[in-house]
Amino acid sequence: MKHTISVLVENHPGVLNKVAGLFARRGFNIDSLAVGTTEDPQLSRMTIVVHGDDQVLEQIQKQLYKLINVIKVFDLPPDKSVDRELVLVKVAVNAKNRAEITELVDIFRGKIADVGETAMTIELAGDSSKVEGAIKLLEKFGIKEMVRTGKIALLRGSDTK
Repeated sequence: MKHTISVLVENHPGVLNKVAGLFARRGFNIDSLAVGTTEDPQLSRMTIVVHGDDQVLEQIQKQLYKLINVIKVFDLPPDKSVDRELVLVKVAVNAKNRAEITELVDIFRGKIADVGETAMTIELAGDSSKVEGAIKLLEKFGIKEMVRTGKIALLRGSDTK
């Protein structure tokens, strides 16, 4: 089972390394990791996606709280959170498929970030399933390069953590 964990940490050098090191030492694999400052420049929020059951999640949370720079750790259940992922995909294009690719990008509410003679760079944002669906459809044109941000997430509504 995939869990999305939000970790509020002090915005200091080395904190990311400490968190990633904790996962490595405990043998937990990180599927996705995104870090950025929050509305308070003294704090950063890490969004970490891991596989495991509820016992693994509880163990991860306990271990994270042992780190001095960690302020708050909580699970973001899919039904109570909003998540997004950003991907840039460079696709092979030619005169025959350029219009089809452009139409596909429009369907997924993406943007064409760059156009070249033989390649087009596409920007897509959405939940993981939307991004996966778009990538799968773009594969037939030939993906030259791709980069993904990893998942970012917040609780829905007025709940804050």
